[in-house]
Amino acid sequence: MPPVPRLPGRDAVPRVVVIGAGFGGLAVAQGLANSGTIITIVDRQNHHVFQPLLYQVATAGLSPADIAAPIRSIVKRQKETRVLLAEVTGVNTSQRHVLLSDGNTLEYDALVIATGARHSYFGRDEWAEHAPGIKTIDDATKVRRNILLAMERAETIRQESLPDRDEYLTFVVVGGGPTGVELAGAIAELTRHATDMDFRFITRRCLRIILVEAGERLLPTFPAKLGDAARKALEGLGVLIRLNGRVTDIGDYGVRIGDERIATTTVIWAAGVQASDAAKWLDADADRSGRVKVEPDLSVPGHPEIFVIGDTASLVDASGRPVPGVAPAAKQEGMHVARSLLARFTGRRAPLPFRYRNWGNLATIGRKRAVAEIGTLRISGLPAWLLWSTAHIYFLVGFRNRIAVGANWLWNYLTFETPR
Repeated sequence: MPPVPRLPGRDAVPRVVVIGAGFGGLAVAQGLANSGTIITIVDRQNHHVFQPLLYQVATAGLSPADIAAPIRSIVKRQKETRVLLAEVTGVNTSQRHVLLSDGNTLEYDALVIATGARHSYFGRDEWAEHAPGIKTIDDATKVRRNILLAMERAETIRQESLPDRDEYLTFVVVGGGPTGVELAGAIAELTRHATDMDFRFITRRCLRIILVEAGERLLPTFPAKLGDAARKALEGLGVLIRLNGRVTDIGDYGVRIGDERIATTTVIWAAGVQASDAAKWLDADADRSGRVKVEPDLSVPGHPEIFVIGDTASLVDASGRPVPGVAPAAKQEGMHVARSLLARFTGRRAPLPFRYRNWGNLATIGRKRAVAEIGTLRISGLPAWLLWSTAHIYFLVGFRNRIAVGANWLWNYLTFETPR
């Protein structure tokens, strides 16, 4: 593949702009380290978040500092890498400029868009006010505050108004995928522990945690056996499972499932995602979720200098399978783009089309249970949880000392001693 042509007047040193400092964006920047390329990472936040553990911040299992690290500290040894705190509003593809909200622009020879996804309420965006999801640290701390304040208010009501107290002690999670399953299990354990140890007038018998899934089983992307194991584990924690449950409304009163009205002050959304505005910026073809349809090398059709990766990209890889919107896929895509850019800038042969290597699927249910699929191996219970823990500690790259963080995390997670 020929090198990417530069526009007249540009410096000889290639300039790469990476929008988004998630797993994919950082993988691109780290893959281009010491390559003689000028890299600019643009993000609305000054920190990278380990999103798979955000739900633990939301349920007081971890503090934000355990899963967030400054972007600058992660790339501090890359002298050619610049970090810019800014919001992108568009892309001028003809001039190769990234447009920023403050009116400034960034020139690029190659552009990588790794802006992730936001929550999708399937056309009912007004539900967001009453049913927040978890995509950022701010989201997670808001949900944690809602859960803990609901229990505090229930404690003050005592016996005077039991119907009102029940609203505070009912927690509804919408979505039976990995995030929803993990949230429901963590909420069950948090609230049970809190009522046993910290409160005097409410007990675990007062609690009601409901997990709503529109499909016929939990964890639809996992084998049915593991979905059943997750359901049994959640039921063992006291979670009520509502399968084939279609949410028809969410408001101040709570949530409506079909014709049934559930009064609650705490609804958490884990049911769907919508890609960022990258397709609009590029005027590119997108799927129903707004993800840009990319070429096998992850470039945008008609724009070989622009790549889209992670949750923002829609791709059927070289094996013929759709690439899932998960962190390992985003990281692999970022590494592939870095290799492609190095080949283009040096005139070497381009790598083969991207192929996602699925090393397995993991989901945890509470603090000592999980389900895992690794190749043909399916395990659940404590062995799966140990595997889940090891994998997540391993991927805490760039978060201070991995051993120290892992030890601190496991201690807090198992003892509930994270400040709440």
